[in-house]
Amino acid sequence: MRFFVVPDSAAGEAVVASLRDRPDLRIIPHESGRPWIAGRWRDEEVAWAEAGPRRIAILGSAAASRLWLARYVAGLRGPAGLDGLARELPGAFHAIAAVDGTVCVQGSLSAVREVFHGRVLGTTVAADRPDTLAALTGAGIREELLAVTLIAPAPMWPLGEQCLWQGVDTLPAGCRLEIAPDGRGRVVRRAVVPAPDVPLSEGLDRLRRALHDAVAVRTHGRTMLSADLSGGMDSTSVCFLAAGRVERLLTVRCEATDPADDDGRWAALAAARLPNAGHVVHPPEDYPLNFAGLLESDPDLEAPSPVLRNRAMLVEQARRLAAAGSTRHLTGHGGDELFLPAPAYLHDLARRHPLRAIGQLRAHRAVYRWALRPALRGLLDRTSFSDWLARDVGRTLDGSTHDVNSAPLSGWGIAHRMPDWATPDALASVRHLLRETAEKGAEPLSPLRGQHFTLHSVRTGGALVRRMDRLSARHGVTIEAPFLDDQVVEAALALDYAECLRADRYKPALVEAMRGIVPDENLGRRSKAEFSTDVYAGLRRHRSELLELCDGMRLAELGLVDADALRSLLLNLPPFPLRLVPLFGTLACEVWLRSLPAGPRETAHTLEGAR
Repeated sequence: MRFFVVPDSAAGEAVVASLRDRPDLRIIPHESGRPWIAGRWRDEEVAWAEAGPRRIAILGSAAASRLWLARYVAGLRGPAGLDGLARELPGAFHAIAAVDGTVCVQGSLSAVREVFHGRVLGTTVAADRPDTLAALTGAGIREELLAVTLIAPAPMWPLGEQCLWQGVDTLPAGCRLEIAPDGRGRVVRRAVVPAPDVPLSEGLDRLRRALHDAVAVRTHGRTMLSADLSGGMDSTSVCFLAAGRVERLLTVRCEATDPADDDGRWAALAAARLPNAGHVVHPPEDYPLNFAGLLESDPDLEAPSPVLRNRAMLVEQARRLAAAGSTRHLTGHGGDELFLPAPAYLHDLARRHPLRAIGQLRAHRAVYRWALRPALRGLLDRTSFSDWLARDVGRTLDGSTHDVNSAPLSGWGIAHRMPDWATPDALASVRHLLRETAEKGAEPLSPLRGQHFTLHSVRTGGALVRRMDRLSARHGVTIEAPFLDDQVVEAALALDYAECLRADRYKPALVEAMRGIVPDENLGRRSKAEFSTDVYAGLRRHRSELLELCDGMRLAELGLVDADALRSLLLNLPPFPLRLVPLFGTLACEVWLRSLPAGPRETAHTLEGAR
């Protein structure tokens, strides 16, 4: 899907007129007949309705009838009425409305459906992709932000959501974009993060219903779909929620290269109990390894891709699924982010129930072997979010690899670092941006550290799924993550974290919500696979291509990376997997830079052919 949203004006009409030569362009009009939404989409991806001069459109995954939408938009008391839409309509979607002359655009809390906006021909234009907006004006990239993409394991909030394209902004989390008839745009906060105080016993019904509805939206009107069945709790839950709702469910698992990986045993246990399901298990040699094909250009120019190291595998999976007859694939992404309580919640618990927090700290230390002094220091820390951004993060960026067991509570986020091959200029650039962002009054996603961390993880996971879907959809198969729907996210965030923060239980909220749906044997799993063996195997297999990327590196030309230092790491792989994590962002940024067209005219031409 690709779309643009414009106001009911001559300027908006001129913007869409500039797109007229693009093949397959579809248009939904304002009441005046001028263009309102323009782009490319399949019929099943869009539902819209009108009620007098008002309009509403849902783009994405939602089971909304035209009659329901017409009644909904007719009953709105101004644009603020859209605030409650996600609570009434299950799914993951962009909501676009024209209400009393104002055009409103909003995405999902998880960033699976993201909104970007900028000024084109003198008016505010919204879109689902920033690169397509930039192509309308011939804008380039913001080189001053490139160093941020090197931060490992991922850029912290809010730096990670700053758009890399000049003149284009990302709509902040939980906000709505309103475009006035004169083309002026303003950002309005619409979503309030729920207080995490609902007892588990009371919140389970809402969570279970939200999960049920999220999967039902994806199965509606379908006889067949496919789904991951890795053996983990998340994909297993999605499969059992989907089973019986379609005539044929095809589950897919790719065996790991690590012989110690026990996912296969748990997946087989679930598969034996799934009704109306066929199961495909691929040996590792059926799929490309990590880092395959990185010398090829990336067709998705939004930003450096978080799925880059698995890009070739995702493409091969899409091809195989399409050949098997699937056009929609479900995944369990988002389950870890929502249901593995962040250690940062211990910091919040210490202010709410000090004695209980001490007990949980002791339990977590026993299970995860945390060092005592750093854990206590983190528990007692009172640093504000802005001070953490401006001071604490910058201090540790150039340190040696952080041991998560020695410092489990790292202020308002995880322990961030820059790669060993980042130049002093790159490090200075990131520190400057951190201070500048703090001085502008950046606020956390929640006043609670645990909830802020969870929301940031959810949005990072949502961006991952958005990019996975875009890549897979080019080959005929969309990827859907029911856990990342707004209704599921809000139901999970509302649960009392004090009841979920248990070192002796694995994902207690999800386990209890799925009791009676997922077999008890699978609900009892406490292990979790890790995939460093796959990463090492891919690095060894594709070392020559990765070394070729070190020749004439764009990042080195920009003064951000020491190519010789990166080449040295590739030739002498470290024995500790954590030291490889910074590699992912560096390679993603380098491939993205190499994929960018040479100039504005070529950029516009290239983006015309992008899906």
